[in-house]
Amino acid sequence: MGFIDDELQEVSKLCENVIPGSRLVSCVPSMVRVEITRTIFKRIIVCIQFTNLYPKEPLLIELKSNTLSPKLLNGLTEVCDKECKNILGKAQILPILKFIENFIGENPLICCYDEISSLKKLLDINDCLKLKQKTSLIYLDVREGLYFYKTRIVIPDDYPINAVSITDVETNFPQLFCRYLLGQGREIARRCIEPPIKLKPNQKFSPSPSLNSVASFLIRTVKKFPNENCQLCKGICLPINPADAIINSDADLHVERLYCGHLFHLQCLMTFMKTPPFHGGKKCPECGNRVYHDKWGLSDKLAEDRWAHEQARARELAEVADFFV
Repeated sequence: MGFIDDELQEVSKLCENVIPGSRLVSCVPSMVRVEITRTIFKRIIVCIQFTNLYPKEPLLIELKSNTLSPKLLNGLTEVCDKECKNILGKAQILPILKFIENFIGENPLICCYDEISSLKKLLDINDCLKLKQKTSLIYLDVREGLYFYKTRIVIPDDYPINAVSITDVETNFPQLFCRYLLGQGREIARRCIEPPIKLKPNQKFSPSPSLNSVASFLIRTVKKFPNENCQLCKGICLPINPADAIINSDADLHVERLYCGHLFHLQCLMTFMKTPPFHGGKKCPECGNRVYHDKWGLSDKLAEDRWAHEQARARELAEVADFFV
């Protein structure tokens, strides 16, 4: 028997025993095909062919996957080629399969390679995104002016069937914004893996990747808030120095966030809500959505009645003042 026949026999006997998660599909001189699976979204199909001068030359390797990024697979293929060149003259199949299996196990974030690439494009020079492969998490540090938002985003092993989670948040934004960023981020993650309460007829739901949705929301919102203007007075809502932010929720310049996402100073919001037009509800000047806020509970009719009463009283006082002129 020749060198290749001996190696094929060895691969046939040992592959599925020494390579965890492997399945030997074919093992013939024309093609060795092996599936290596960690999860259904971390599966690589390895197609191997021999050159005429093998083992003096490296194996011809092609990597395929229905779920992993083609760019990632191309990079891994180049690394495998270099690994084969390090063991020329020896059997290469089992060592390279073991190398690929180790790569999948030691790099759990491969399932979100494209999402990570997209997120990096949203970052500025002062921002930071670090991958922690061993613990399957991403460290995110986003900055805008003197404001910052730091968090660890954990990617579960069965991602994207289960969603990412936001942990260990550190920020100097006021508590109102911190609660919103964390709460909305978790809600976005939940919607990626849980179907809506009411599905449309014949509509099917399947979990979708949540990393890019969650992290891009955090990045864009952190970049936006320090530059947002009050929708009435048009002044910048948040001070340049985070230490100067108004904490007292009853203060006139305390920043309030509407359900539509736009900002008001508390005093400006109350002034806006108390002045006409009232018909059909007050609309956000920026987006046109109806204004809802937990500090304003009056109906349209009651607000209009109070405004009319105040106007009538103002006219009465003006008439009295004119009497003494």
